[in-house]
Amino acid sequence: MKRIDSLSYKNALRPLSPMWKCGFAVAMLLLSYLTHPAIQAVIAVWMTLWTIGYARVPIKYYLTVIGAACLFFVSSVPALVVEIRPLQALPDIHEVATFTFIDWKLSVTSTGLLLIGKLFVRIIASLSCVSFIMFSTPFSELLQVLHKVRVPKLVLEIMLIMYRFLFILFEIANNMYVAQQSRGGQTGFQNRLKDTAIIIVQMFIKTMQRYKSLSNGLVSRGFTDDIHMAPYRANPVPFRYKLESYIGFTMLLLLEIWLRWNWRSIG
Repeated sequence: MKRIDSLSYKNALRPLSPMWKCGFAVAMLLLSYLTHPAIQAVIAVWMTLWTIGYARVPIKYYLTVIGAACLFFVSSVPALVVEIRPLQALPDIHEVATFTFIDWKLSVTSTGLLLIGKLFVRIIASLSCVSFIMFSTPFSELLQVLHKVRVPKLVLEIMLIMYRFLFILFEIANNMYVAQQSRGGQTGFQNRLKDTAIIIVQMFIKTMQRYKSLSNGLVSRGFTDDIHMAPYRANPVPFRYKLESYIGFTMLLLLEIWLRWNWRSIG
């Protein structure tokens, strides 16, 4: 988390207008949701080029974020691929592999595998767009963009407080974990469960203490139920980046229209 926040301030695209970066990423995100898998694969590669090549984000951190997000997709794969039927049921012509267990049959279908492939490409394309915003735009500037597009202030204040407390939670959890290890804790499965439960309870207690301290600090500084955001600053965008983004988006859109036209002609 701290590394991502640090890279968002130190990347090569930081001086660019945050409104333009967010608008470009959102446009590509919508395109990746509506287009064919082939276009989505191109979007994933192109946005990865923007993040790693232009923003100069280290590839290991980029792949770590993408891989961690894909773990949620991997956990849902069995439910999408495996079908459970009674052993007496008629076989499915789309079955690729079958496994029997007592009176039940577990089958992997080609339809499920095709669905998994399409979803995976779409998820990678969407993650590449979101990662571009995450690595190239600091959170403070992202709040400025949201404020500029008239997102309610209450939502922005909640996001700001939650973002602040994420770092507090990580700091508390890391300090308590190191303290337990230095005292011989976190050894063995049962001890790990017990020590982890203690960390969770203490994290809640310490977080509430920090929250009270934050509330008292805001009140002592004249807080009036309204956190003022920093004013938005429109930084210039080089013509090269604008031209490449416009041409790339137009080419992808035309290619998607061509693919849809061909599918209709074949149908």
